[in-house]
Amino acid sequence: MIKFIILIVLLFSSFIAPSGLYAAEDAATFAGGCFWCLEHDLESINGVIKVESGYSGGNLENPTYRNHNGHQEVVLVKFNPEKINYENLLRSYWRNIDPLDDKGQFCDKGDSYRPIIFTSNQDQKTQAELSLIKAANELDVKLEDIKVQIKPQKKFWLAEDYHQDFAKLNNLKYSFYRSSCGRDNRLEQVWGDKASTADPWN
Repeated sequence: MIKFIILIVLLFSSFIAPSGLYAAEDAATFAGGCFWCLEHDLESINGVIKVESGYSGGNLENPTYRNHNGHQEVVLVKFNPEKINYENLLRSYWRNIDPLDDKGQFCDKGDSYRPIIFTSNQDQKTQAELSLIKAANELDVKLEDIKVQIKPQKKFWLAEDYHQDFAKLNNLKYSFYRSSCGRDNRLEQVWGDKASTADPWN
């Protein structure tokens, strides 16, 4: 009986990663302006399991929408690395932001909306740094013109319930906000026909 219990425990633990994620699940954290939009844009990608809106990057404990001083609006992307690798997830992130703006994103300006890639390990950091170079080459600009920062992952704080799946639950409000903010027009200006749903880099 004891051997049977041990076997069950070993089998179960083999499906769970040390981070608490399933073995076929990884996570990435991105800041790219309004988290409603980035959540909406990334959650439809094949291989993405779940996207949550929240705050990260600062030192304030228990940040809220009204007070997240020092934090950025971010999304935590949980994905299946067997279906989409981190490199291609980065590609989708880039194609949904304006990498030339370090004052914010689109109509949202200020520290909360600065574009940042938060990396949780050395491999993510290396991939993020390479993606920055690729973006500069793709846009035919100098590396220093790319304003996206790469920073070590800090604690992710989940945003309030009413921010989760905002685009799905508040379609009219979301569509009006996104349109009036000029997000899609600017993405097309920056990326052309490669915006949002473009194929991964070769």
